[in-house]
Parts: sequence; C-alpha cells; structure tokens
Amino acid sequence: MNLSANTKTTLASPSAAVGTTTIVGTTLDMSGFDGVMFIFVLGAFTDGTPGVKASSGAAANGSDKQDLLGALASVGVSNEVAILDVYRPLDRYVTPQIVRGGATGAVVDGLIAIQYKASFKPTTQDATVAATTLVVSPAYGVA
Repeated sequence: MNLSANTKTTLASPSAAVGTTTIVGTTLDMSGFDGVMFIFVLGAFTDGTPGVKASSGAAANGSDKQDLLGALASVGVSNEVAILDVYRPLDRYVTPQIVRGGATGAVVDGLIAIQYKASFKPTTQDATVAATTLVVSPAYGVA
C-alpha cells in the first residue's frame, strides 16, 4: 500500500509572520474520510505559548462550528512540529486553528492536513499540492 493513493493532503495554511492573531486553516470536508491529521509546523516563539486546536460543524461555511473537546494542545518549544489527529469527527466539516498569544506571538511555518482512511481510492490530492511522486523499489542512482 502506498500512502499517497489512500490519503488526501492539503496545505491548510501557508506560513505566517510573527503575530498574535489566531490562524484559521482551511475547512476540510470529511465526507469519504474517517480521520484527519493536522501537522502544525511552528517557527520561533517571541512571546507566549501557542496552542493548536480544531473545530467542527455541519455547515460548509463554518457558521455552526464549535471547538472539539480535548483538541487544544499547548506547544511550548519553538521550531517544532505539533500533530493533532481527529478520528471520526461527529460533523462533516473540520477546521484547524493555531492560537497565538502573548504580546508579540509566534511564527507559523505552515499547516498541513492529511485526510486518511478514504472510502474511495485512489484519492485526488488537493490543488495546493504541487506534485506527488511515487517511487516503487527504486534502483540506486542519481536522483
């Protein structure tokens, strides 16, 4: 099994300069997927401790979304990765968020969403994915 044919990857949020505002990622339609793993790539913290969380709702525009219980995790170290895995959400749409605080905040290097356990395969990658390359039993040589 190769992972790329069984998952859908989305750049849910590009990088963001240092700041204190909450970064709200792309709302994902979970129809056809059992779970989504958010990979938060965090840069330097200048002040405060950021947190990562998710919310969900039945409306595609997010008008009814609510925070998911237990989904807020504080991240105490600069230049690290935080993972939030939401398995079998109760609602169809899930939205990730990076909550920045303090007087000056933190840098966000990006937010990647990987939807998994697809009902229909192979999956189609999101338009934010520039390329997908599968190499099967490759020989040695110059790439």
